[in-house]
Amino acid sequence: MQATDLGLLKDAAKEAGALALRHAAGTLDITHKPDGAGPVTDADLAVDALLRERLMAARPDFGWLSEETPDTRKRLTPRHTFIVDPIDGTRAFIEGSRDWAHSIAVALDGEITAAVVYLPARDALFTAELGGGASLNGAPIRVSACNDLAQGTVLTTKPTLDPDLWQGGLLPEFKRAFRSSLAWRLCLVAEGAFDAMMTLRPAWEWDIAAGALIVSEAGGRVTDRQGRPLRFNNPHPQTNGVLAGGEQMHTALFSALA
Repeated sequence: MQATDLGLLKDAAKEAGALALRHAAGTLDITHKPDGAGPVTDADLAVDALLRERLMAARPDFGWLSEETPDTRKRLTPRHTFIVDPIDGTRAFIEGSRDWAHSIAVALDGEITAAVVYLPARDALFTAELGGGASLNGAPIRVSACNDLAQGTVLTTKPTLDPDLWQGGLLPEFKRAFRSSLAWRLCLVAEGAFDAMMTLRPAWEWDIAAGALIVSEAGGRVTDRQGRPLRFNNPHPQTNGVLAGGEQMHTALFSALA
């Protein structure tokens, strides 16, 4: 019997995690992408190859969008597309941190329908299916009930605290935290460990596709920085920033932005 899309993603993520951990235990081959796009390791490429082989063998009619595979317009033709970041948080991976993840999603006509974010070094498997809720290692998760931005903790980068980005130059009095992996930041919001996350820079789809569904299925709201719903598998695979959190926290952040 053919596995569901979510079952397929979970099995592939676990296999990718074992491969990445083997690489992490050895000596990494590190190169740097052009135009300051960041480092890439032999582990990133090996995981990308494994995931593409496993997933496309099971769903040969799907499109493929991955950070580590040269992009082509062929992915725009199928209704279904895999959206993959083989290792989200490569710098953390290189540093020996546990804060990196595999992010794997399926998009159907631009909407994410199945998603997995797996942190192998933490053995944390976040999953979601459209209309089926979100879970962490099989247990249901839910976004924070915090509804006061001043009492909340927001995962974001330091440049976001620039007063010019906020209404009247007034920065809200939330607490700031940070994690390397953008996919994991979304999952931390989904499980209620933090109250919201935001990035105002353009976000690559492979960083956020899986996490976006996990947040929404955990009862949260996810949009771009202008409050618009996210759509995926775009010709240029970036979104105009990301805001995510419980409904009231999302509204408060969005309203405070300039």
